[in-house]
This record gives sequence, C-alpha cells and structure tokens, in this order.
Amino acid sequence: MSKAFASQADLQDKKTTFEQLSPHCWAYTAEGDPNSGVIIGDEFIMVSDATATPAMAKDLIRQIRTVSDKPIKYVLLTHYHAVRVLGASAYFAEGATEIIASQGTLELIQERGEQDMKSEMERFPRLFRGADSVPGLTWPTMVIGGGDPTQGEKPGKLSINLGGVVVQIWSPGHGHTRGDTIAWVEDEKVLFSGDLVEYEAGVYTGDAQLEEWPATLEALRALNAEFIVPGRGEAMKGNANVNKALDYTKRWVTTLFQAGKEAVAARMDLKAAMAHTRKSMDPVFGHVFIYEHCLPFDVSRAYDEASGIKNPRIWTAERDMEMWKSLQA
Repeated sequence: MSKAFASQADLQDKKTTFEQLSPHCWAYTAEGDPNSGVIIGDEFIMVSDATATPAMAKDLIRQIRTVSDKPIKYVLLTHYHAVRVLGASAYFAEGATEIIASQGTLELIQERGEQDMKSEMERFPRLFRGADSVPGLTWPTMVIGGGDPTQGEKPGKLSINLGGVVVQIWSPGHGHTRGDTIAWVEDEKVLFSGDLVEYEAGVYTGDAQLEEWPATLEALRALNAEFIVPGRGEAMKGNANVNKALDYTKRWVTTLFQAGKEAVAARMDLKAAMAHTRKSMDPVFGHVFIYEHCLPFDVSRAYDEASGIKNPRIWTAERDMEMWKSLQA
C-alpha cells in the first residue's frame, strides 16, 4: 500500500513556541515545522524566514508584538523554498522595506520558483491552508553578492545595525541549496542557519549540493555559536548542543550521499537505491518528523549527484507524484 504523499496526511496543528535566546534574539519553533528567527533591535526588527503564507506569518507577528512595537524592517530569505518565503508580504504592513536574499537564491527563484511554489503547496497542505493569501512569488529587494565560496571566491557579506545589535548576513557555502544564507549575531553568539542545519527532523536534500554540504557545516561550527535556530527542530542552547545539531545534519547528509554513491557504483536503479539507502538511514533517522516525506526526494537527489548531475533537477508537482509512486509504494 502506498504511503500518503509527502505531508498530505499531516493535518494536525503544531504547538508554536516563541522563545528568547539572548538579549536581542528569539526563536519561533513548532514541533518540527519550519522555524523562523527574530532579532529585535532598539530601532528595527529582522525576521529570518518568513513562513509559508501571510496568514501563517500573522501568528509570528502577533508573538513579536507581545515584546516589541518596533517596525519589522528586514526579512531575510535563508533560501528560496516556498515554505520559507511566501509569507513575506504580511510584513509590509509592519514596516518591512527590505527583503534580503543571496544572489544564488535570487537565481533559483528566477529559475524554478514558480514550479517550487506549486510543488510545495501540494506537499504541505496544512502549512498552505492560507494559500489564497499568497500574492505570488517573493522577490528580494536587497541581494547579497555573487561570490561562490566553492570556487575560492569571497562571498558578499552584509552587516545591518538594528539599533543596539548588529546582524551579519552571508552565504557560508553550498548545502541545502546553492543559495543558503545565514544570520549571525556575533556579540550574542546566536546563529540563524535556515535549513543548512536541522535537529531531530527530516533533512530535506532534494535541491542540495551534498558533496559540499559537510564543509559548509564545518564553516558554521567555526563560529563557535552558543545558540542556533535550525531550520527544523528545537532551538539549541550551549555550544555542545549547537554541535549536536551540526553533527546530526552532517551524519544525515554523509550517510545519504554515501548510500547514493554505492548505489550508482553498483548500477542499481532508483528503486533499488531507495531500498539500499533505507538500510543505513532507517535505523538512525526513521523515527524523526517528516522522515518518510523527505527520504524519497533525498534519495533521488543523492542518486542524481552521485551520477554526475551537479545542478539539481527541478521538482514539479508532476515529477513529485511520479517519483513518489515509484519509491513509496
């Protein structure tokens, strides 16, 4: 019997938590749903990851308004995925004038944003209940340099003073996508990683650069953060726990990619590669939130990258269903 497609069976609302980590930094988490981060300065507020819809963003805005009435001037897109960015328009009424993204993220929105929006709305019906409030794709107004760290180029870096707190924004390297961007509050040692880091949740790699991802995680480790707001999972406190999240993500990525390389070397087809990957992934990660959702997309990408397909193929709603019927029957 085929499993329910992606997260279509996940219809139960999650409990959200709005938690202060440091004098200026907050985490908005929801039991394995996509997280957002909030940095509250004396003059302005920045939100890292906008949520899936304007309707959903309004809940985060309500939480922010319990602690600050400052304008939410900046919204950071850590990457291009619809579930992270399509809520951005809700912040315009709260003072937002800048939507920040990397050059890589802008290019991915241009290249595949429309297909990704349709694909993710099918995958996550609960998160996109308010899809009628989405005005369309989210486009950045402020784009951070085009330097590619994998080619030895220095990536663009942006520092924003919110009043009493400075936020550094840059792309540490390829991983979850080729446009991943972080927010780093150095004085308070708080890292907002987006989906470069997850903890005790599925690590979606359908659009990933798997070979480079571990090195990017080590670049983040070198920051010696004391707090991290991962893309999914609880906010981690203390450097040892930050490293636990980095290690968790690295283990997922390396285990997955190794299985993909083994499958390609053995000339397995994709379905056999899925069965082979389960042998190493299921015992370690099979219990975590959205594991069964992520795994077939992840195996497909690992198989492609191990086969030499460097630029991830575009997911469409049609390709999603075709792959799912093949691998999750």
